[in-house]
Amino acid sequence: MTQNLPVPVAVAETETEIRTLAKRYKSANSVGMQLLNLVGGQAENLMEKLPDNVKDRLELVAERALTTALSAANRSRGVVPDQKGWLNTAITTAMGAAGGLGGLPSAMAEMPVTVTVLMRAMLAIAAEHGYDPDSPEVMKECLAVFASAGPLSEDDGADLGFLAARVSITGASVNALIAKVAPKVATVLGQKLAAQTVPVLGAAAGAAVNYAYTSYYQEMAHVHFGLLRLAETSGVSRAELLAALKDELEPPRIRRN
Repeated sequence: MTQNLPVPVAVAETETEIRTLAKRYKSANSVGMQLLNLVGGQAENLMEKLPDNVKDRLELVAERALTTALSAANRSRGVVPDQKGWLNTAITTAMGAAGGLGGLPSAMAEMPVTVTVLMRAMLAIAAEHGYDPDSPEVMKECLAVFASAGPLSEDDGADLGFLAARVSITGASVNALIAKVAPKVATVLGQKLAAQTVPVLGAAAGAAVNYAYTSYYQEMAHVHFGLLRLAETSGVSRAELLAALKDELEPPRIRRN
């Protein structure tokens, strides 16, 4: 899966990298909270704003969107070079604004395109960390990032589960993994659709939603592939690195005299 043989990393460098990844993780989750402040209410209430016929189709829509995104994102890498993270965010923000203008129908039409751009951004991040984006294993790792809790999760520790769940990736086919993560993605995309169609806000809500989602998934991809690479270069197990990341994320305890 990797392009280069790992070079051992000193303990101090490993600790520094863990702190950097923790900052990325916190940054990923902060954008969602800002979005909730904009649209109002709580994440779990957003799904109730969707029509029943849309909620019933979300899992199928998510599965199709992931399948199309993976294929399209991979093919496009031979035509269009990888873009900077800020440009990916700008592109999806503009698409979100367009999707928000027409309410739910236009938001649903825009969603698969946004998922494709997000997948393409993850593949570029994988390459940035030294992995071959054409590798089926790397593609599955990108799918695993989509299995995270999403930017509107109000549980600060919810995303750590997907970082630890690599056992389910090993040995699974791409199609099997898509089917496995689709229910989680359906919930996340449902929240996106609902937030994107907030009355009155329209295009502004659509732009804000896509900005938050793109920022979130790019940061989470950096955390995901950063941990993978660090495990290889440091010789420290992924479980130990994840435990160190959790410790870094926990607020300092107040000592009583």
